[in-house]
Amino acid sequence: MEPPGPLDRADHIDHATRAFVAHRNLLFTVAYEMLGSAADAEDVLQETWLRWADVDLATVREERAYLVRIVTRQALDRLRALGRRKESYVGPWLPEPLLTAPDVAEDVELAESVSMAMLLVLETLQPTERAVFVLREVFALDYDEIAEAVDRSPAAVRQLAYRARAHVAARRPRGSTSPAETRAVLLAFQRAVETGELQSLLDVLAPDVVALSDGGGVRHALLRPVVGIDNVARLLAVGWWKRDAQRSVELVQINGGPGLLVRVDGEIDGVVAVRVENGYVTGAYHVRNPEKLSRVERETAVTR
Repeated sequence: MEPPGPLDRADHIDHATRAFVAHRNLLFTVAYEMLGSAADAEDVLQETWLRWADVDLATVREERAYLVRIVTRQALDRLRALGRRKESYVGPWLPEPLLTAPDVAEDVELAESVSMAMLLVLETLQPTERAVFVLREVFALDYDEIAEAVDRSPAAVRQLAYRARAHVAARRPRGSTSPAETRAVLLAFQRAVETGELQSLLDVLAPDVVALSDGGGVRHALLRPVVGIDNVARLLAVGWWKRDAQRSVELVQINGGPGLLVRVDGEIDGVVAVRVENGYVTGAYHVRNPEKLSRVERETAVTR
């Protein structure tokens, strides 16, 4: 068979581009949930496109499934490399926050799956377990499709899914929390940051609250988790944020739920997300690493 001529190649690229664009937001969401990094997810999408552009589309039965398979394999490769990179990361590593549209919160399962708290839970899974959990529990792929994506048998995938579900269930937030409860907690954080008035914030901290901050070695941040209400209270009392600068705090949608965007002297200084269980803060996540703040000024589309 002769190679395709210029017009055939142009038609191929046009078809491939339309299919890729149609599923791009889905592919980004898969990669982001596997990696916890928008920058790495974008790199994975670029690699996915390069491979997709060379696929014989006449052999593809279902474009969405094929693209998900490519992006999963690329994300798994990147996830394993990230594991080595995180070993030398300065201080706690937190996921890269995303400014998301309000309608993401309406899809409860999607909002939970991209939340900072859930992404940290997913960090405790092995790479293949994480891929299986994301594809099965979030995107509802069948076991045969997942098996092709991760190069395992359907039986092995079922076992991985079972283990991953049990692992996540033991670590996911306990008790239901409404967006209104989370918003109320963050308003208390907002008052504490803007006025230094801490009592309303201390009233909603759980006894075993954990505070994490991520400066990436570039900005001042906690070098290890701070655990317990007394320790977190002391941390807040001495000033988690600068007190010699002009601060502003905006309530925004971060990773599918309420979060705070903190500015110092007009410049973005960080993002605060919280994990709320039964009305109390059990986790507070403060991202200050400038390399992780590029997605908090414009909305990022995530979808299932």
